[in-house]
Amino acid sequence: MAKVRLVLADDHKLFREGVRLLLEAQGDFEVVGEAASGDEALRLTRELRPEVVVMDISMPGDGIEATRRIRKELPEVKVLIVTMHSGDDYFFRALEAGASGYVLKEGAPEDLVGALRIVASGQVFLYPSLAGRLVEDYLARAREGVERSELDKVTAREREVLALVGQGMTSEEIAAKLHLSVHTVHTHRAHIMEKLGLQNRAQLIQYAFRMGFLRPEAAERPSP
Repeated sequence: MAKVRLVLADDHKLFREGVRLLLEAQGDFEVVGEAASGDEALRLTRELRPEVVVMDISMPGDGIEATRRIRKELPEVKVLIVTMHSGDDYFFRALEAGASGYVLKEGAPEDLVGALRIVASGQVFLYPSLAGRLVEDYLARAREGVERSELDKVTAREREVLALVGQGMTSEEIAAKLHLSVHTVHTHRAHIMEKLGLQNRAQLIQYAFRMGFLRPEAAERPSP
């Protein structure tokens, strides 16, 4: 079985070395490059075309902006954010930038390994404590009785697009999967956001999570 090729982006060499040793000991990962800044991460991703970039946020070159550029230029490459920041602002900005997962450095090593396997398989991983915040938001809005009435406005095709957005797919990936043009996908997304009163991709993902379009394992702590 081919190994998942990774680029590690973090400005702390000791952290990168520890992660490299951890992942390469698993047998199904290969670290093909290391970057100490967002700009270097983008350059290496262009050159090496890994399946996944493990991206820190707080480093020279801004990890979130690097994530945004990688996902725009190379949508087939997934980005897993690994950071010390647990605040909602960083979390939702990372999702909006196109990250397929978010792991906290305070977690156990098996959290990172499991999250990488989930992201590499094309799913979205949300760190349990952060996913819990989305659940709390869902429960609050469900009590107001607004969710299902909103979803009734969305057509069957738009629900397909919404589900794939919730899985972390880009417009290009959705177009390929549904045999549509990218322009048509953008149109569907615009209609969904207008009907549901959403403003950006992060809100789309939150909505998809609340309505059950994300697979349960993508929001739970992975097995070692």
